[in-house]
Amino acid sequence: MKLSIIIPVYNEVETVKEVIKKIQFLQLPVDKEIIVIDDGSNDGTADVVKKLGESNIKILLFNRNRGKGAAVREGYSQASGDIIMIQDADLELDPEEIIDLLIPILEENKNVVYGNRFHKGNKNKGSLLFYLGNKFLVLITNMLFWGGISDMETCYKMLKRKVLEKLELKSNRFDIEPEITAKILKNGFKIYDVPISYNPRKNAKGKKINWKDGFFALWVLIKIRLGLY
Repeated sequence: MKLSIIIPVYNEVETVKEVIKKIQFLQLPVDKEIIVIDDGSNDGTADVVKKLGESNIKILLFNRNRGKGAAVREGYSQASGDIIMIQDADLELDPEEIIDLLIPILEENKNVVYGNRFHKGNKNKGSLLFYLGNKFLVLITNMLFWGGISDMETCYKMLKRKVLEKLELKSNRFDIEPEITAKILKNGFKIYDVPISYNPRKNAKGKKINWKDGFFALWVLIKIRLGLY
Protein backbone atom coordinates (compact mmCIF):
# COMPACT_ATOMS: atom_id res chain seq x y z
CA MET A 1 0.00 0.00 0.00
CA LYS A 2 1.15 3.52 -0.77
CA LEU A 3 -0.08 6.92 0.42
CA SER A 4 0.39 9.83 -2.00
CA ILE A 5 0.55 13.18 -0.17
CA ILE A 6 -0.21 16.13 -2.48
CA ILE A 7 1.21 19.47 -1.30
CA PRO A 8 -0.05 22.46 -3.34
CA VAL A 9 1.90 25.56 -2.38
CA TYR A 10 1.76 29.24 -3.29
CA ASN A 11 3.90 31.87 -1.55
CA GLU A 12 4.59 29.89 1.64
CA VAL A 13 8.32 30.53 1.91
CA GLU A 14 8.21 30.69 5.72
CA THR A 15 6.52 27.33 6.30
CA VAL A 16 6.91 25.05 3.27
CA LYS A 17 10.28 23.64 4.34
CA GLU A 18 9.00 22.68 7.79
CA VAL A 19 5.87 21.04 6.37
CA ILE A 20 7.84 18.95 3.88
CA LYS A 21 10.40 17.92 6.50
CA LYS A 22 7.63 16.87 8.89
CA ILE A 23 6.13 14.65 6.21
CA GLN A 24 9.50 13.24 5.18
CA PHE A 25 10.18 12.08 8.74
CA LEU A 26 6.64 10.86 9.33
CA GLN A 27 6.50 7.17 10.26
CA LEU A 28 3.53 5.45 8.60
CA PRO A 29 2.48 1.79 8.19
CA VAL A 30 2.40 2.25 4.39
CA ASP A 31 4.81 3.49 1.74
CA LYS A 32 4.78 7.23 1.18
CA GLU A 33 4.92 9.41 -1.92
CA ILE A 34 5.33 13.19 -1.63
CA ILE A 35 4.27 15.40 -4.53
CA VAL A 36 4.87 19.16 -4.22
CA ILE A 37 3.25 21.52 -6.74
CA ASP A 38 4.45 25.12 -6.63
CA ASP A 39 1.67 27.23 -8.08
CA GLY A 40 3.79 30.04 -9.55
CA SER A 41 5.10 31.42 -6.24
CA ASN A 42 6.96 34.73 -6.41
CA ASP A 43 8.31 34.95 -2.85
CA GLY A 44 11.16 32.44 -3.06
CA THR A 45 9.04 29.38 -2.23
CA ALA A 46 10.02 27.65 -5.47
CA ASP A 47 13.71 28.03 -4.65
CA VAL A 48 13.17 26.45 -1.23
CA VAL A 49 11.23 23.58 -2.76
CA LYS A 50 13.87 22.92 -5.41
CA LYS A 51 16.59 22.69 -2.76
CA LEU A 52 14.56 20.02 -0.98
CA GLY A 53 14.39 17.88 -4.08
CA GLU A 54 15.30 14.31 -3.18
CA SER A 55 14.49 10.84 -4.46
CA ASN A 56 11.36 10.65 -2.32
CA ILE A 57 9.89 13.99 -3.44
CA LYS A 58 8.33 14.72 -6.81
CA ILE A 59 8.41 18.46 -7.57
CA LEU A 60 6.24 20.21 -10.14
CA LEU A 61 6.65 23.94 -10.83
CA PHE A 62 3.97 26.05 -12.54
CA ASN A 63 5.36 29.04 -14.45
CA ARG A 64 2.36 31.14 -13.37
CA ASN A 65 -0.28 31.09 -10.66
CA ARG A 66 -3.16 28.85 -11.79
CA GLY A 67 -5.00 28.40 -8.50
CA LYS A 68 -5.18 25.76 -5.78
CA GLY A 69 -7.62 23.61 -7.73
CA ALA A 70 -5.31 23.42 -10.72
CA ALA A 71 -2.39 22.46 -8.45
CA VAL A 72 -4.44 19.80 -6.65
CA ARG A 73 -5.70 18.30 -9.92
CA GLU A 74 -2.16 18.17 -11.29
CA GLY A 75 -1.00 16.48 -8.10
CA TYR A 76 -3.80 13.95 -8.33
CA SER A 77 -2.86 13.16 -11.93
CA GLN A 78 0.74 12.46 -10.88
CA ALA A 79 -0.11 10.37 -7.80
CA SER A 80 0.61 6.65 -7.92
CA GLY A 81 -0.67 5.74 -4.44
CA ASP A 82 -3.54 3.48 -3.48
CA ILE A 83 -4.61 6.24 -1.06
CA ILE A 84 -4.33 9.97 -1.82
CA MET A 85 -4.58 13.06 0.38
CA ILE A 86 -3.92 16.80 0.37
CA GLN A 87 -1.58 18.64 2.76
CA ASP A 88 -1.46 22.44 2.71
CA ALA A 89 1.91 24.09 3.26
CA ASP A 90 0.82 26.61 5.90
CA LEU A 91 1.07 24.55 9.14
CA GLU A 92 -2.57 25.13 10.07
CA LEU A 93 -2.83 21.34 10.30
CA ASP A 94 -0.35 18.97 11.90
CA PRO A 95 1.16 16.26 9.63
CA GLU A 96 1.63 14.08 12.72
CA GLU A 97 -2.14 13.51 12.64
CA ILE A 98 -2.13 11.98 9.14
CA ILE A 99 -1.93 8.58 10.81
CA ASP A 100 -5.29 9.28 12.48
CA LEU A 101 -6.94 9.56 9.07
CA LEU A 102 -5.11 6.56 7.69
CA ILE A 103 -6.18 4.10 10.41
CA PRO A 104 -9.91 4.00 9.48
CA ILE A 105 -8.98 3.27 5.85
CA LEU A 106 -6.54 0.51 6.73
CA GLU A 107 -8.38 -1.07 9.65
CA GLU A 108 -12.05 -0.33 8.93
CA ASN A 109 -11.97 -0.26 5.12
CA LYS A 110 -13.34 3.28 4.92
CA ASN A 111 -13.21 4.80 1.43
CA VAL A 112 -13.01 8.48 2.41
CA VAL A 113 -11.79 10.10 5.63
CA TYR A 114 -11.86 13.83 6.42
CA GLY A 115 -10.09 15.64 9.22
CA ASN A 116 -12.70 17.58 11.22
CA ARG A 117 -11.32 20.87 12.55
CA PHE A 118 -14.52 21.94 14.29
CA HIS A 119 -15.18 19.10 16.72
CA LYS A 120 -16.32 19.89 20.25
CA GLY A 121 -12.88 19.36 21.76
CA ASN A 122 -11.25 22.00 19.57
CA LYS A 123 -11.76 25.49 20.98
CA ASN A 124 -9.60 27.21 18.36
CA LYS A 125 -11.94 27.59 15.37
CA GLY A 126 -10.46 30.69 13.75
CA SER A 127 -12.36 33.88 12.96
CA LEU A 128 -16.11 33.92 13.59
CA LEU A 129 -16.83 34.88 9.97
CA PHE A 130 -14.76 31.99 8.62
CA TYR A 131 -16.29 29.54 11.08
CA LEU A 132 -19.88 30.57 10.33
CA GLY A 133 -19.23 30.54 6.59
CA ASN A 134 -17.87 27.01 6.80
CA LYS A 135 -20.83 25.82 8.89
CA PHE A 136 -23.24 27.36 6.38
CA LEU A 137 -21.56 25.53 3.49
CA VAL A 138 -21.63 22.30 5.53
CA LEU A 139 -25.37 22.78 6.08
CA ILE A 140 -26.01 23.37 2.36
CA THR A 141 -23.83 20.39 1.39
CA ASN A 142 -25.71 18.10 3.76
CA MET A 143 -29.07 19.37 2.50
CA LEU A 144 -28.15 18.89 -1.16
CA PHE A 145 -26.30 15.59 -0.89
CA TRP A 146 -27.45 14.00 2.41
CA GLY A 147 -23.83 13.86 3.44
CA GLY A 148 -23.85 14.08 7.24
CA ILE A 149 -20.43 15.76 7.15
CA SER A 150 -18.93 18.13 9.73
CA ASP A 151 -16.17 20.05 7.90
CA MET A 152 -16.44 20.43 4.14
CA GLU A 153 -13.55 22.88 3.57
CA THR A 154 -10.95 20.92 5.52
CA CYS A 155 -7.65 20.41 3.72
CA TYR A 156 -7.34 16.88 5.11
CA LYS A 157 -9.29 14.85 2.58
CA MET A 158 -7.98 11.28 2.33
CA LEU A 159 -9.53 8.93 -0.21
CA LYS A 160 -8.90 5.67 -1.96
CA ARG A 161 -7.89 5.72 -5.62
CA LYS A 162 -11.17 4.12 -6.69
CA VAL A 163 -12.99 7.16 -5.27
CA LEU A 164 -10.71 9.70 -6.96
CA GLU A 165 -11.17 8.01 -10.32
CA LYS A 166 -14.91 8.72 -10.14
CA LEU A 167 -14.71 12.45 -9.50
CA GLU A 168 -13.72 14.07 -12.84
CA LEU A 169 -12.61 17.30 -11.16
CA LYS A 170 -12.67 20.63 -13.02
CA SER A 171 -12.12 23.49 -10.57
CA ASN A 172 -9.00 25.66 -10.68
CA ARG A 173 -9.35 27.72 -7.52
CA PHE A 174 -10.58 27.18 -3.94
CA ASP A 175 -13.86 25.82 -5.31
CA ILE A 176 -11.96 22.53 -5.65
CA GLU A 177 -12.88 21.88 -1.98
CA PRO A 178 -16.68 21.83 -2.40
CA GLU A 179 -16.31 20.09 -5.75
CA ILE A 180 -14.37 17.18 -4.23
CA THR A 181 -16.86 16.79 -1.38
CA ALA A 182 -20.00 17.12 -3.51
CA LYS A 183 -18.79 14.64 -6.12
CA ILE A 184 -17.71 12.12 -3.47
CA LEU A 185 -21.22 12.22 -2.00
CA LYS A 186 -22.99 12.28 -5.35
CA ASN A 187 -21.09 9.14 -6.35
CA GLY A 188 -22.49 7.36 -3.32
CA PHE A 189 -19.40 7.30 -1.08
CA LYS A 190 -19.76 8.08 2.62
CA ILE A 191 -17.35 10.46 4.32
CA TYR A 192 -16.00 9.38 7.70
CA ASP A 193 -14.44 12.15 9.77
CA VAL A 194 -11.92 12.14 12.59
CA PRO A 195 -11.10 15.05 14.93
CA ILE A 196 -7.88 16.93 14.21
CA SER A 197 -6.13 19.92 15.74
CA TYR A 198 -6.30 23.29 14.02
CA ASN A 199 -3.98 26.28 14.22
CA PRO A 200 -5.72 28.92 12.05
CA ARG A 201 -3.82 31.90 10.79
CA LYS A 202 -5.14 35.31 9.80
CA ASN A 203 -5.05 37.00 6.38
CA ALA A 204 -2.20 39.19 7.55
CA LYS A 205 -0.15 36.03 8.07
CA GLY A 206 -0.80 34.75 4.56
CA LYS A 207 -4.25 33.09 4.67
CA LYS A 208 -5.50 33.19 1.09
CA ILE A 209 -9.12 32.03 1.14
CA ASN A 210 -11.64 34.83 1.78
CA TRP A 211 -15.38 35.48 2.01
CA LYS A 212 -15.77 35.76 -1.79
CA ASP A 213 -14.70 32.12 -2.16
CA GLY A 214 -17.77 31.17 -0.15
CA PHE A 215 -20.04 32.36 -2.95
CA PHE A 216 -18.08 30.39 -5.54
CA ALA A 217 -18.31 27.33 -3.29
CA LEU A 218 -22.08 27.68 -2.98
CA TRP A 219 -22.47 28.02 -6.76
CA VAL A 220 -20.37 24.91 -7.37
CA LEU A 221 -22.48 22.90 -4.92
CA ILE A 222 -25.69 23.94 -6.68
CA LYS A 223 -24.30 23.21 -10.16
CA ILE A 224 -23.15 19.74 -9.14
CA ARG A 225 -26.52 18.97 -7.55
CA LEU A 226 -28.19 19.97 -10.85
CA GLY A 227 -25.73 17.95 -12.91
CA LEU A 228 -24.26 21.04 -14.56
CA TYR A 229 -20.66 20.65 -13.40
